[in-house]
Amino acid sequence: MPGGNTRHSIALSPYPVYVSSGNGCLVTDVEGEERIDFINNFTSLILGHANPDVLASVNRQLEKGAAFSLPSEVSIELAELLVNRVAYIDQIRFCNSGSEAVMLAIKAARSFTGRPEIAKFEGAYHGIYDYAQVSEGPSSADWGEAEAPRSVAESGSSPKVADDVVVLPWNNFKACGQLINSHKNRLAAVLVDVLPAGLGMIAPHPEFLRFLREQTERFGILLISDEVMSFRLSYHGAMQKHGIRPDLTALGKIIGGGFPVGAVAGSAQVMSVFDHTRGMKVHHGGTFNANPVTTAAGLETMKQMTVDAFDRLNKMGDYIRDRLARMFQDRRIPATICGDGSLFVAHLSDAALLDYRSLKGFSRTNPIYVELCHEMLAQGVVSTPRGLFGCLSTPMSKAELDAFVTAVDRSLNVLNYRP
Repeated sequence: MPGGNTRHSIALSPYPVYVSSGNGCLVTDVEGEERIDFINNFTSLILGHANPDVLASVNRQLEKGAAFSLPSEVSIELAELLVNRVAYIDQIRFCNSGSEAVMLAIKAARSFTGRPEIAKFEGAYHGIYDYAQVSEGPSSADWGEAEAPRSVAESGSSPKVADDVVVLPWNNFKACGQLINSHKNRLAAVLVDVLPAGLGMIAPHPEFLRFLREQTERFGILLISDEVMSFRLSYHGAMQKHGIRPDLTALGKIIGGGFPVGAVAGSAQVMSVFDHTRGMKVHHGGTFNANPVTTAAGLETMKQMTVDAFDRLNKMGDYIRDRLARMFQDRRIPATICGDGSLFVAHLSDAALLDYRSLKGFSRTNPIYVELCHEMLAQGVVSTPRGLFGCLSTPMSKAELDAFVTAVDRSLNVLNYRP
């Protein structure tokens, strides 16, 4: 495999720790070392590893078969659960990854509106579809003006892709309003994540998401909510707490119960572009779409994620964010804690965080995060070299959260970190 891996997000120099097994919130490596997992396959394992009820559901299905060229009942059950739970979802189609879900949402928006362009936020990650990747990680050498960021195509994409993507600055009401207005006749959709990981989970300013909804409705532009990761924030969907009804929503990760999954969902009117009985406009095949193993695992997972389960997990998120803030304060280390629900990240700076550009100078480029990742592994905690980022799973308790904070504290001591 080039570079010794087939997934850049898990690359770690000189080599990553190789896992042997996982159980609950713990993983064991091939050398027998046990660690607390705060990455959970990048937020997808909300019930942790090897949940017995999920395993039982999967094993029952495996005895019947893993995949068929015919529909299965369990896919209908998972679709019904999600439609009944999320007020802004009328219909849903399953696929196999979050990247596919975003791609399908963009295709649906173009087909429904008849317009070619999309808008997305500078620095936001939405998977590996060419258009969604535009300006995912631009540098200061090529990102252009702050009020009108350049559209920077990812290496490997056609440069022409950038021509159909309008790049917006996060939390900038005025600039976003002007850019949306100037492209209103060509914009099919605005793509947004309520808590964008690529922007270090910098929260939207109050009313910013509502502003986007008003602007898009005004000009007949669709609003796509990327909840591939942020769906874990709320039982009723990430947009629910903001009181906003997006036109389309991209889902993934937790709805697959640990198996590859994605879904595009939204209003019946927009989703009709996929309806083969009504003059289908967007063709959507896929050998493993809604396969019964994934949907069985996802159904059991989502059944376990009740309102109470979400509330407990989110309270634990409040707890660990507060503990991290107090630890850095006690150490007199400048830090900003971001996140919501069961997601958290600590930025080793107290500079004002507004958008991607305010983050760029110290988070993505600071080698301390790689060093901390190595040291955290030595302290018995799985983290990521991309930053002090983590997510929680239901098998965790305050003991594991305290262990994470202690591991950060000890790692800073070992590294003799001084800002």
